[in-house]
Amino acid sequence: GSTVVTGIHVSCVAALRDYYHLEKRPVKVHDPYQMLGWIDEDLMKALGVDVIGVFPRNTIFGFLNENWKEFRMPWGQEVLVSEHFKTTTDANGDLLVYPEGDTSAPPSGRMPTSGFFVDTIIRQEPIDEDKLDPRDNLEEFTPISQQDLDYFKTQVDQVAGKDYGVVANFGGTAFGDIALVPAPFLKHPRGIRDIAEWYMSTASRQDYLHAIFTRQCEIAVENLKKIWGVVGNRIHVVFICGTDFGTQTSQFCSTDTFASLYAPYYRKI
Repeated sequence: GSTVVTGIHVSCVAALRDYYHLEKRPVKVHDPYQMLGWIDEDLMKALGVDVIGVFPRNTIFGFLNENWKEFRMPWGQEVLVSEHFKTTTDANGDLLVYPEGDTSAPPSGRMPTSGFFVDTIIRQEPIDEDKLDPRDNLEEFTPISQQDLDYFKTQVDQVAGKDYGVVANFGGTAFGDIALVPAPFLKHPRGIRDIAEWYMSTASRQDYLHAIFTRQCEIAVENLKKIWGVVGNRIHVVFICGTDFGTQTSQFCSTDTFASLYAPYYRKI
């Protein structure tokens, strides 16, 4: 439960709490994309968990987890979600989720009536091959704010004294993570945001991707330096990326492509 790639679905968290005869209470949805549930310390102890997570200030939909409210999931479970988790229902009964919780913007996520997590809604504008600008795919990568630095310091202060290893996800270091490429946290994302178009670009537009990754890496390294300045050596593990390099049946790309397109930037990080 300490990262978004080692999390547990809210339904499973509730089942585990029942199994260990822990206090019955609604589970907090800390990741409204995969519907991952917050692992409270009583469950951590029951499971023998030895690490604790530090997460970014905003969710993948661009809003804060704060002022929790009750919400009934399509499968009937009562959970707690952020007050900024704003949804509507479409004609099929699917749940629509909005970037920054702004229902005046186009929805960026959809949970089917029979689903258990949110699918990204692609909102890419038509591409003009002659006018592609890497800066459009860099709009979400910016120098870290003082507000975020203060947040990470506070979060690390709270967990560093506990008897757990600290796993931190500071964000900005995933190169080509397909969950992030469509930018469900942005209201009107620019650049290449369609999943199929992005994957084709890994073969046909490698220069474009190198331009994105180069600048993203520069920003990430500077941000990590600033974060280290406020948290010091109290972090044991840093979550770098959730980029998929494998499929259900094989590797996603050749080892040569990985070595030339991705590895140089991960080495720098």
